[in-house]
Amino acid sequence: MGRAQGTRRGATDETAFAAALAQARAGDEAAFARVYRTVNPRLVGYLRGLVGNDADDVASETWHDVVRALGDFRGDGPAFRAWTATIARNRALDHLRRSNVRPRTTELVDTAKDSPADQDSERLALESLSTAHALSLIAELPRDQAEAVLLRVVLGLDAPMAAQVLGKQPGAVRTAAHRGLKRLAERMRRPGGTEEK
Repeated sequence: MGRAQGTRRGATDETAFAAALAQARAGDEAAFARVYRTVNPRLVGYLRGLVGNDADDVASETWHDVVRALGDFRGDGPAFRAWTATIARNRALDHLRRSNVRPRTTELVDTAKDSPADQDSERLALESLSTAHALSLIAELPRDQAEAVLLRVVLGLDAPMAAQVLGKQPGAVRTAAHRGLKRLAERMRRPGGTEEK
């Protein structure tokens, strides 16, 4: 019963989001505020995994670009989340180039625990770690695995949408996310949650 209820609630939430998105595209400021409140926490979590403490600044740049181009956007809720993730990733990469530093991590705002997990391993991996510890472990993954995990788990994108953001094939994103989650699960099973040397 719980699963059917969750599925219905998810469909209702997605329908409400799609309606708010359509109204926002038509210029409704209150609808845009609903879209922003729905997407921004996960978007900031994703950006925190890429640019650390500068995530809020990069998110602001992202929303500036989103507002300017919103009238030209065509698509549904998942497509909008992928579109904003693409803009955010581009802003993050620009930021890193300007800063001339490698991606760094900081404490992840506690949004990952509310993210929908597509597979049991994703849910188990995140539930058994604090978000700060999870983010520090994700940062130790190879970049392709880390980004795939951030997009799939933190931002909640499916493989085709994550692939669109990364400019890769969905199978490559699924593989990278699977390998990253498997590596995280192995680290969590070790005493102290660290990788063996």
